[in-house]
Amino acid sequence: MLVAALGFAIMGALVKAGATKFSSAELVFYRSAFGLMAIYTYIFAKKLPLKTPVLAKHMSRALVGFIALVLFFYAIAHLHLATAVTLNYTSPLFLALFMPYLLHEKPKGILYIAVAIGFIGVVLLLKPTLHSNDALAGAVGLASGAGAAIAYINVKQLANLNEPDWRTVYYFTLVSTIASGAWMLLSGLVDQPGFTALGWQDLSVLIGLGISATIAQLAMTRAYRTGHTLTVASLAYLTVVLASFFGVLFWQEQLSAGEWLAIGLIILSGVISVNATNSTAK
Repeated sequence: MLVAALGFAIMGALVKAGATKFSSAELVFYRSAFGLMAIYTYIFAKKLPLKTPVLAKHMSRALVGFIALVLFFYAIAHLHLATAVTLNYTSPLFLALFMPYLLHEKPKGILYIAVAIGFIGVVLLLKPTLHSNDALAGAVGLASGAGAAIAYINVKQLANLNEPDWRTVYYFTLVSTIASGAWMLLSGLVDQPGFTALGWQDLSVLIGLGISATIAQLAMTRAYRTGHTLTVASLAYLTVVLASFFGVLFWQEQLSAGEWLAIGLIILSGVISVNATNSTAK
């Protein structure tokens, strides 16, 4: 999950770089399309089988994940970025809520505490603001967190069915590419002039976006397949920490004492989760 957090943080930095030129629909499409090319190249080279007895479950995971992504981008477009990200990062809280019913897992109470501490750290770090006229966008952002949680549960269920990581990621990127391509086409029809022309200088950002997202998806899928669900969810908060460090490194953003405290809480959340999991294993 640490690898996934790094991959998603790099992806976020590349999204920020690409957002100066490309629309949200285009960024989602290029993220998915280049990711699809990367994962299919691996599958083709290794001659791995794509046929699966649980295709319906793959489609369910892919569609829920893509819908959660669309809801997240809607929230980004209508709320402050920090608020949209915070609402999306309610996914571990929803995951803790859904787990006993959908995964039939009953984790130790300290793992619930760790997830709560991590979320408090996210709130302190991002400082979300929500006004009365943001009610709809706020509800959509919250729904993106719930949708992401359901997608992660689907990933865990596929793992329990012995589906390999690469196959899960392949079907997700395939569905996301088709759906985001349709979204981009509709955006082009509604919002002329349509698509942004690609330049050679854009390829490094877009290819990096696809590859980092694919590596992050593979690592996240492996983490949920082999690890304790709430421990993995708690470690997911580290993406926000790494993204903050990238902001300092590349955009000269400054972190206050309160923000360093928030980062400390997020790291503490991860330490508690890992220690609780290790003590359970022993």
